[in-house]
Amino acid sequence: MTRHAVSLALALSALVVAGPALADDDWIPPVTDDLTRAECGDCHMAFQPGFLPARSWDAMMDGLADHFGDDASIAADKTEHIRAYLTANAGDRIRSEMAREYMRWVREGGVPLRITENPEFLDEHDFRQEVWDRPEVVTKSNCLACHEAAERGSYDED
Repeated sequence: MTRHAVSLALALSALVVAGPALADDDWIPPVTDDLTRAECGDCHMAFQPGFLPARSWDAMMDGLADHFGDDASIAADKTEHIRAYLTANAGDRIRSEMAREYMRWVREGGVPLRITENPEFLDEHDFRQEVWDRPEVVTKSNCLACHEAAERGSYDED
């Protein structure tokens, strides 16, 4: 199967899984691909691809040898599978209110690599430093510290 065919198949499957919940402002389609969830989730929560545009995921997958200071390299076939999944479900390719909010801050042609630097994230997470310094939080990318259902795509705080 060609890379394009894989991307299309993954995109269509994501739309079926996402279903009617896309209208919820605090919801973004969760990671539904087992390989992506396993490989990315080995070190951190597998972040929903809807938070970044496809070109950012391409850059991320091209830079696994230096993934935020760590070598996250994996086999080429796994890299391409995950790339296809992430780019097919990226924020500039899916219909989600939350993804749309994040994408409106991405400058045209921009290739952001950190979800936590998006102005939408910063606006929603305008906390005092001591919140980030808590032992259960430690880093801004630790979504699960405050959002128990983050892996399922729910960032509702209730």
